[in-house]
Amino acid sequence: MSNKIWLSSPHMGGNEQKYIQEAFAENWIAPLGPNVNGFEKDIEHYLKEGVFVAALSSGTAAIHLALILLGIEKDDEVICQSMTFSASANPIIYQNATPVFVDSEKETWNMCPKALEEAIIDRTAKGKKPKAIIVVHLYGMPYKVDEIRAVADKYNIPIIEDSAEALGSSYKGQKCGTFGDVSILSFNGNKIITTSGGGALVTKTKAIKEKAVFLATQARDAAPHYEHSQIGYNYRLSNVCAGIGRGQMEVLDEHVQLRRTMNQFYVNYFSKMDGVTVLQEPSVDFYSNHWLSAIVLQSYEQREALRLALESENIESRPLWKPMHLQPVFTKYLFFGNGTSEDLFNRGLCLPSGSNLSVADKNRIRVVLDAFFK
Repeated sequence: MSNKIWLSSPHMGGNEQKYIQEAFAENWIAPLGPNVNGFEKDIEHYLKEGVFVAALSSGTAAIHLALILLGIEKDDEVICQSMTFSASANPIIYQNATPVFVDSEKETWNMCPKALEEAIIDRTAKGKKPKAIIVVHLYGMPYKVDEIRAVADKYNIPIIEDSAEALGSSYKGQKCGTFGDVSILSFNGNKIITTSGGGALVTKTKAIKEKAVFLATQARDAAPHYEHSQIGYNYRLSNVCAGIGRGQMEVLDEHVQLRRTMNQFYVNYFSKMDGVTVLQEPSVDFYSNHWLSAIVLQSYEQREALRLALESENIESRPLWKPMHLQPVFTKYLFFGNGTSEDLFNRGLCLPSGSNLSVADKNRIRVVLDAFFK
C-alpha cells in the first residue's frame, strides 16, 4: 500500500527547531516566555489593523473567552453559523447560553445575511434578542463581511469572527481575523500553520487583550499570594508551542500560495466536467487561503462513491462539515434557513489540500479521479 495522502497534514518550515531549542536552552518551559510574546507580535504584524493578540491553547478556548469578554451568560442566545466545526458552537454551551443556528448562502458557503436578519427579528420579537453572532470563514473562504457587518450593526449585536481556518485569507485587502468585535485563530495540527495545538484571540484594544490573558491564566489577582475574585481558565499557550508558531509564521505566505496552487489543480481538473463544482471566490473582493479545497457533486451517492474510491487508494477525503443543527447534540435548538448547508453537506467533499503535497501525490490523486469519472 502506498503512503497515505492526508487531507491536510502539518508542514514544517525549518526554523521551528531553533525557537524550541532556545526555549529549552533558556529554561522557558512554561506558558509564558519570549516565544509567546514574539509569536503574538508576529501575528499582530501580519494582521496589521492595529490589533492585539493573545496566544492561547486552542481556537476553542479563544471562542470561549470571547463569549465571556462579551458578557454572555446563562440563557443568553448566541447566533452561530450552522455549517462549521463543532468548536464554533460548543463554547456557547460552556456558558450555559443557547445557540441559534443560521444557514449558509451558496456563494461562500458561510452565514447567509438574510437568514441572519430573519433570526434576529424573530428572536427579538419574542423578547430574546441575541447577544452575539459567531460567523465563520469556512475552509478559508471569507464570509460576506460587509453584509454580515451591516446586519450586526443594524441591530447592535457584536460579532465573534471565527477565523480558525482563514489565517492568510483576506476581504477587500484586509486580513481575516481583523473583522470581528473579537476574532479568533486556530493553530491545530491540520491548519494552515500549526503550533501542534493552539489558538489566539484577536482584539481591537490592549485592555481587552490583557483581560483575556488574565482569564486565560486562572484569573489570578495582583497579590503576593494566590488571590482569585473571579473564575479563570488554564488557556494560555506554552512557550515551547509558541516557538513552533514563530517558525511557522516565517513560511505562512508560502504555505498559502501552495494551498492556492493545489486548489487551482482541482479547478483545472474539473473545469470541463459537468456536475462538479469547486468552491471558489465569488469576486475579486475575496481572497481565500484555500485551507481545504472542496467540491460539490451531483448526489450523496456520487460523493460517497468518490470518497470510498480515494480511500481504497489510501487517499484521505472528507464530507463537508455536518451542519450543527443536524448534530444529535444540537437538534433541540432553533435553526433559520432554507436547507443550503444540508444540501452542501450531502453532496460536498473536501479533497487533499496540504501545502506539502508532492507532484507524485497529485498524480496519484489524478489517477483515481480519472478512473472514477471516466
